[in-house]
Amino acid sequence: MTHPGNGVDESGRGAKLPENGSTELVVLLDDGLERSGVADKWAVHTTDTPLHLAFSCYIRDNSGRFLMTRRALCKKTWPGVWTNSCCGHPAPEETMEGAVRRRVGEELGLKIEGVETALPDFRYRAVSPEGIVENEFCPVFWAVAVDDPDPDPSEVAEFAWVDWEDLVRLATRTPRLISPWAAMQIPLLDTKRSADTA
Repeated sequence: MTHPGNGVDESGRGAKLPENGSTELVVLLDDGLERSGVADKWAVHTTDTPLHLAFSCYIRDNSGRFLMTRRALCKKTWPGVWTNSCCGHPAPEETMEGAVRRRVGEELGLKIEGVETALPDFRYRAVSPEGIVENEFCPVFWAVAVDDPDPDPSEVAEFAWVDWEDLVRLATRTPRLISPWAAMQIPLLDTKRSADTA
């Protein structure tokens, strides 16, 4: 099986994305995690969302703090909820690293370096209070901020730099205060960090 995160464009430049106002496509996956087609991002997120490809990213600054964002109130799912630094969907011909860099730039107005895979096989399904289902194969990445965030207010209501230990406490003691994917990812990332430093 080819990892579904491997886009056709291996140059790292990413894909040519649709012009403003046109449809943003997501990559659909079958039960074996093989690419099975594409669909409109806005139309695909319903009460019966098919499995599709996504990513999450956790960005740290030079002080070792991690960027948490509060989703804009106009978001279709989990509006106003605190979550990880950035999430998104790679375009059909885009590499995962290219998608991470693109989305961080669009959503946070931020340049990053040191993009690396942390949880290559993370997958989850969650149902929002609005009844919308997230059903994603969602590799998780680390990155380092090069400059300060200047977020798009239609994506991010606010942000905060947080110590890792505080994030772990939040995810393990009060997971309902953050997005379900962040609540699942942070303990897994903490286990990985502990193993990597042992």
